[in-house]
Amino acid sequence: MHTGIKMEKKSFAKRMAGLIFGLALYGVGIVFVMNAGLGFAPWEVLHGGIGDKVGAQVGTISILLGLVIVIADYLLGETLGMGTLLNMLLIGSFMNLFVWMDFVPFPQELPFKLLCMAIGLLINAFATYFYIAAGMGTGPRDCLMVILSRRTGVTAGKCKMVVEWTAVAIGWLLGGSVGVGTVIAAFGGGFFTDMVFKLFKFDPKEIVHETFFESLAHIIKTDIK
Repeated sequence: MHTGIKMEKKSFAKRMAGLIFGLALYGVGIVFVMNAGLGFAPWEVLHGGIGDKVGAQVGTISILLGLVIVIADYLLGETLGMGTLLNMLLIGSFMNLFVWMDFVPFPQELPFKLLCMAIGLLINAFATYFYIAAGMGTGPRDCLMVILSRRTGVTAGKCKMVVEWTAVAIGWLLGGSVGVGTVIAAFGGGFFTDMVFKLFKFDPKEIVHETFFESLAHIIKTDIK
């Protein structure tokens, strides 16, 4: 188990609020990227490629692959916290809510499409900071970024690029669709992540996350002062 910074100085309520805010913000960012209409995001290329090979829906593959990655994260020594579970459950729910609210534009001209995608990737970088800084567990796919960063010493954003380009390459070989937006997202997501983390002087691999049961104990004890 790695050592690092415990998030005990912040109350449980503040950390939970930061977690939920970050996950909601992530949902907003994904809707911006989707509405840009420039192609699949990196992980969706992989989901689509696997789905085509096995004859399953992309959403089903996303859930199943997420579970596989969670198991891999655990075997690699990462903490599976309440944030890990809520990441899998809430981001999609927030996405559905924001799509229904229909407040994110659908740009028609290429410059505005590019701007919409850049805004979405930047929002996702801020969202990643907020939910990881809560110290309640990292999402399955972002956990791979943190693991690689911890083991190589390379910045989280660059590791995110490596992970997402790997997903793109495997997905493309399996027949997944790759577009200009895929390339932008695979580079831009990591770039903005490093930029935001540097802004907040934040290193995700230094955070010691509490387990799901530790967070549950806070809730049961109503230790939310």
